[in-house]
Amino acid sequence: MKQRHSGTARVPFWLRWLVPVLLVLTWLAVAGVGGPTFGRLDEVSSNDQASFLPAGAEATAAQDWQAKFRDSDEIPAVIVVESESAFTPAQLGEAAALKAKLEELQAGSTVIGPIPSEDGEAIQFVVPIPSSGEVKEIVQELREEVQASAPAGMQTFVTGPAGLTADLVSAFAGIDGILLLVALAAVFIILLIVYRSLLLPIAVLFTSVFALCAAILLVFGMAKLGWIQLSGQSQGILSILVIGAATDYALLYVARFREALTHTTNRTAAVLTAWKASFEPILASGATVIIALLCLLFSDLNSNKALGPVAAAGILCSLFAALTLLPALMALLGRTAFWPFRPKLVPDAEREPRFVTGLEGQKGLWRATGSLVARRPRTVWVASVLLLLAASAGILQLKANGVPQTDVILTASNAVDGQDALARHFDAGSGSPAVIVADEAKAQEVLDKTKATAGVGDAYLLAEGSVPIISGGPAAPGTPGAPDVREGKVLINATLNYAADSNDAENVVVKLREELKKIDDGALVGGVTATALDTNTTAQRDLVVIIPVVLAVILVILMLLLRSVLAPVLLVASVVLSYAAAMGVSALVFNHIFGFPGADATVPLFGFVFLVALGVDYNIFLMSRVREESLKHGTRPGILRGLGVTGGVITSAGVVLAATFAALGVIPIMFLVQLAFIVAFGVLLDTVLVRSLLVPALSYDLGRRIWWPSRLGRLADDERALAGSRGDEASLETDLEGAARR
Repeated sequence: MKQRHSGTARVPFWLRWLVPVLLVLTWLAVAGVGGPTFGRLDEVSSNDQASFLPAGAEATAAQDWQAKFRDSDEIPAVIVVESESAFTPAQLGEAAALKAKLEELQAGSTVIGPIPSEDGEAIQFVVPIPSSGEVKEIVQELREEVQASAPAGMQTFVTGPAGLTADLVSAFAGIDGILLLVALAAVFIILLIVYRSLLLPIAVLFTSVFALCAAILLVFGMAKLGWIQLSGQSQGILSILVIGAATDYALLYVARFREALTHTTNRTAAVLTAWKASFEPILASGATVIIALLCLLFSDLNSNKALGPVAAAGILCSLFAALTLLPALMALLGRTAFWPFRPKLVPDAEREPRFVTGLEGQKGLWRATGSLVARRPRTVWVASVLLLLAASAGILQLKANGVPQTDVILTASNAVDGQDALARHFDAGSGSPAVIVADEAKAQEVLDKTKATAGVGDAYLLAEGSVPIISGGPAAPGTPGAPDVREGKVLINATLNYAADSNDAENVVVKLREELKKIDDGALVGGVTATALDTNTTAQRDLVVIIPVVLAVILVILMLLLRSVLAPVLLVASVVLSYAAAMGVSALVFNHIFGFPGADATVPLFGFVFLVALGVDYNIFLMSRVREESLKHGTRPGILRGLGVTGGVITSAGVVLAATFAALGVIPIMFLVQLAFIVAFGVLLDTVLVRSLLVPALSYDLGRRIWWPSRLGRLADDERALAGSRGDEASLETDLEGAARR
């Protein structure tokens, strides 16, 4: 009797047209709302470093006390006017007149200054700016006013916390447009090369963009409700992660859809077959990444805690888009999606060939790779491990102890230049002093000890009637004598001899904390330097706590997916080794090619979470197919067969993800540039070496033992192949039970 092509039975109208159209219309509605919300993320975004500190940090406690000594929440803009020679009396008069203009510009705010330098070649003003206002716009107005009103021939700078924040916001400005365009263009070009089709790349990009719109809507809502703190950093990572992940899931589904179209003429049947085949690996992959990202909630840094749910929301939307919108588009397009290279129907007799080696039907690169793995499995995996270990040695040169804030911005910055000018003419820490909270009864002792501490240039008590202290900036001493006391506490401003964002300044803060607590157990040292110090310390603690949690979560998910213990352990070990190699190479590149002074303390943690979580994606794509093929043809043929049919998909997915993360490099922020390189290089390393050679060769060498302790690992290959020839996994289970009885 002639066998009918699978899927030729008539499909109901509602399943053929109604459901796909409704799904597409639903996603169009989501995109219609989420798209415009992209431009509103600034409303709920903050780049204030202090707002991301953990609640238990000493700098956070000090900041809370500072708020009790002032009536408004302000940050200082430090204005520096610099001359090549000493100011003349006439020039000092012009500079003094500038104070009134600045106060008028700031609607009557009290401006501290002009404060002349000891060498007479510079003066500074401190202008309080409401942190709740448009800091970037206010700083720009100040720069224009100072440049226009300063004595002729002088250089002017607006720096301090407000100036640096404004320049940081400007550096992040490309996130809304440039970053997204670069990422989408890179993905589109890669998809054109992979598919040699015009419609399919557009359908995949629509899936990614609509997923991003949904993620933006979800994240905006969470930030608006106060559930998370959104920053420009997490905003940029969200865009890249969603586009990369959604495209990866789409590639896996499209590969299954193309394969299904060779088995049936019914496009709806092909859509459903592909959905059933790809649902488990896509769901497992997405769940793994989501749970790994949510492990960031164990962080003490609010910035890390925020990134966890932000990125997890993005992956969730990518998952839904790949499993709903893309199948709906494929159901409507059918074979037309692949035009002009439409998949052809394979005759029944050629559809399920009998595999002996697993290389049958393969050709080109992946046949050659499979052949190499089959001939020299132990040589391949040992050589791969040695190469990764050699690359990992560079991790010893990684300098991830934080970098000065002036080095964070990689483009020209008036604020950074202003910090240099301050260091040339004033105490390097002026404008951003350490702020000390002490008990009223011990105020004088604490003040004396502060002044006597090496690295402190000057210190004074905040007095009654003085200008309210502003976060990160100095307060005018006011009338000497009576200190300002709030709830039994006083504040001391300590100007350091070092730039506020330098390692030397952090060492002074550490020393102050040690010495002052000997006098007053409740003494707190805060300010800009203390904030940076506590952030770095907490980030390093998070690395030790979160990495084991992420690894444990991933291991459990892989065990559930593969029904094995040994395979997941080896896969996780390969991902960790790949991460170490990527970090080692990155350290060498950062130090000797890019010339970076160091790396943010959160870089190793973010690199680990993204590389390990996303690297496991490819493990899941590969090994879930290997297990499927092993059920039919035996473990070793199944490994080669799985490698061959997934090689192109995984490589394409890796290149897409690497390209999207590399797009982060267009944002001139050191952290994002470093993360872009680490993830892009690490994903390519994982795709080309680990997933193509190391894992298949190690699995091939171990054979059926890779599935230990499941019953799949105890059945001889010929019995497994026999079960596969009878059609499905149910037949295999019958044979397994028979083998167990024997």
